[in-house]
Amino acid sequence: MIVMETGEQSVRRLADAVSLGVLARWVPRDEIDTAVAVTGKRAKRSDGKLPPHVMVYFTMAMALFADDDYEEVLARLTDTLASWPDCWDSPWETPGSGGITQARQRLGSEPLRELFTQVAVPVADMLTPGAFLGPWRLVAIDGMEWDVPDSKENAEVFGYAGSGDKRSAFPKVRMVALSECGSHAFFAAAIGGAGTGKGSGEQSLARTLWGELDEDMLLIGDRGFYSFPDWHEAAATGAQLLWRVKADLRLEVLEMLPDGSYTSVLVHPDIQGRRREALVAAARAGDDLDPEEAALIRVVEYTIPNRGPGADGELVCLITTILDLREGPAATLAEIYHQRWEHETGNDQLKTHLRGPGRVLRSRKPDLVLAELYGYLLTHYALSALICEAATEAQIDPDRVKFTRTVRKVRSRADGAADFSP
Repeated sequence: MIVMETGEQSVRRLADAVSLGVLARWVPRDEIDTAVAVTGKRAKRSDGKLPPHVMVYFTMAMALFADDDYEEVLARLTDTLASWPDCWDSPWETPGSGGITQARQRLGSEPLRELFTQVAVPVADMLTPGAFLGPWRLVAIDGMEWDVPDSKENAEVFGYAGSGDKRSAFPKVRMVALSECGSHAFFAAAIGGAGTGKGSGEQSLARTLWGELDEDMLLIGDRGFYSFPDWHEAAATGAQLLWRVKADLRLEVLEMLPDGSYTSVLVHPDIQGRRREALVAAARAGDDLDPEEAALIRVVEYTIPNRGPGADGELVCLITTILDLREGPAATLAEIYHQRWEHETGNDQLKTHLRGPGRVLRSRKPDLVLAELYGYLLTHYALSALICEAATEAQIDPDRVKFTRTVRKVRSRADGAADFSP
């Protein structure tokens, strides 16, 4: 008789083997060296106490041990990294917080950003439960905000949310990211200030991410991300889209379909009057449309009961590029849309279980803030990849593997040598 491992057992077995090596396994040393070289951040001295690759792992460990100060984080790394070839020479003395800060400043954020771009890719496969709809990998987009120290530099670069009496207590950073629903792994991110400056809004940041989409993806988005130009640009990548839109968006019914959905046409909002009527008529007749002006779509509408006062019976309006109802029946798409909350789960893992609820980031300078955020993204990616691998091997949904328990397990074994060398 074959006895299948549970996801928890699989994660425990893997965590026992990797300890801090989970960072090196999913963020390997050669990738770090490439990122450091590409960004021109190679060490100027061969005998430096804190070379760039060590500081990359240190930045990731800052996210893993958010409660510890710099010296404690570095001390946790020392025994593990000392067992890895060519990380540093012995004997070695732990630098103080000032030396660590200087090393962080020398490294900067660019190598970490480049590294995240290199290593962060979707990790689920076709055997991962809940990761695909047919041939399409389920991915989602959403944003989050982070409090950063109230220094003059951070305030000037990132700004505050709100104004006057409603201004936030700390400067805030806004991050918009793409994540894989099945694994919660973030694979692309755009970071900016949360102030009211140009390019600081979620839509503006999202526009820099459309190029990260692939033809095998189905992107799920909330109504805050819709505009005709954004829809057009995201759809042009070849990815399928499933976005919620505001209920008052003008959507003419072209054809009612057996599953209750209907075909419609999106028209650029600057086009009105007779030209709009002509585009709708052309869509109804099956004529080709100029994608700069209009796009044929399918609409799924439904209500959710028992949502509480003011929300009960609220109309949810979804639009999609999946025109063939056999590839995505209305009921299935409505269910798939709510996979968007998997992104919220990833946000919670980042901000609550790694950083700690309500915690302000450490860095008082904007470039170090960015480095710290990419450290969080890389560490979360490594943990998410570990969980997804374990769950897929156990043939269970990764949601059933507790992220908090995995973090505790990896933290508890951080002082042991890792089996995976960088």
